[in-house]
Amino acid sequence: MDRQELRSALRAAGVADGHYRIEGVHEPAPTPPDFLYLRRTADGAWETGAYERGRYEVIARHAGEAAACAHLLALLT
Repeated sequence: MDRQELRSALRAAGVADGHYRIEGVHEPAPTPPDFLYLRRTADGAWETGAYERGRYEVIARHAGEAAACAHLLALLT
């Protein structure tokens, strides 16, 4: 699964747009006060995590996009 497929799966599952951010695919505006996220790091890894109280908290690092997408999907469904 890639980020576009993840976005489609989350919509199909009825997950509200404000509950997550997927870098380069779904970036809700205005920015919600808290959400789960998926983003690529400077070293090429992928992170899933939570944004709360103005801070990003990494839940897990992943070697590939597919693993990160699967993790975010599991967290949100």
